[in-house]
Amino acid sequence: MSDPYNSATATPMADPYAPPRASLQAAPVDRIARLDVADSWKDVFRLIEKAGGAKLPKFRDLSIKERRAIQANWRAFFLGPLYFLAKGLWRPALVVFGTAVAIGLGLEAMGFGGAKTGIGVGFYCYMRANVLYYRLKVDGEQPWG
Repeated sequence: MSDPYNSATATPMADPYAPPRASLQAAPVDRIARLDVADSWKDVFRLIEKAGGAKLPKFRDLSIKERRAIQANWRAFFLGPLYFLAKGLWRPALVVFGTAVAIGLGLEAMGFGGAKTGIGVGFYCYMRANVLYYRLKVDGEQPWG
C-alpha cells in the first residue's frame, strides 16, 4: 500500500510566505490615449504611430486615405506660421517665417517678385503640421521644422 503523504507523485504545496510573483511582461502603454487633445488628433496620432512614428518609415504601407489624413492640414495651409504658433510650435513657426522672408526678399532682389512664396509656405505647413504636432505632444520634443 502506498502512503499518499510521503509519495513522490504528490504535488508540492506553494510556500504561503513567498511574495507574489508578477508577470514579467508589462502591459502595453497607450501614450496617445492619455493626451489632452481632441479625439480627431488622437486618430491622426495613431495613424502616425501606424506609419512608424515621426519619421514615417512605413508610410507607403498605409492606404491613400490614411496618408492624406497624416499629411493634410488645411488650417495650416491657410494660416501658415500663425497656425504653428497657435499649436505651441514656436520653433517651426520662426524657422518657416524667417525662411519665407529670406526667400521672398531674395526673389524680389532678383526681379522675380516674392508673391508666390506664400503658396510654398502654405504647402510646407500643410504637409508638416500634423507630424510636427505629433512630435510635440507624443514624443515631448519641440521640433525645429
